[in-house]
Amino acid sequence: MIATGFPYYDFSRLDDYLGLFKYLMQHCHGIRRLGSAAADMAYMACGRFEGFYEYGLSPWDVAAGTILVKNAGGIVTDFNSGENYIFGKEIITTNSKITDEFMEVFHKQFNV
Repeated sequence: MIATGFPYYDFSRLDDYLGLFKYLMQHCHGIRRLGSAAADMAYMACGRFEGFYEYGLSPWDVAAGTILVKNAGGIVTDFNSGENYIFGKEIITTNSKITDEFMEVFHKQFNV
């Protein structure tokens, strides 16, 4: 199960976002949107989701969730597999079991 959020203002990556969304709809057990990046990451940290991705975020959207995910043994990265997820306005979190597969699919579908 994967969680995501929808962009509200920045639609510059919408085609890539929808391409990934379509792929995930066809290849995973479900996609959920709770409406809060912090809640999505909290659910991911406790095992309800295997991954989460979103862009257009502010630091206050992801700071607390990042700590939860990391303390639960999850992986946190930006869209380029880097460390700029707090201020870079984009984030991917995964559990350790799907990280490689998710990142491969993400980079293929999201054109990064």
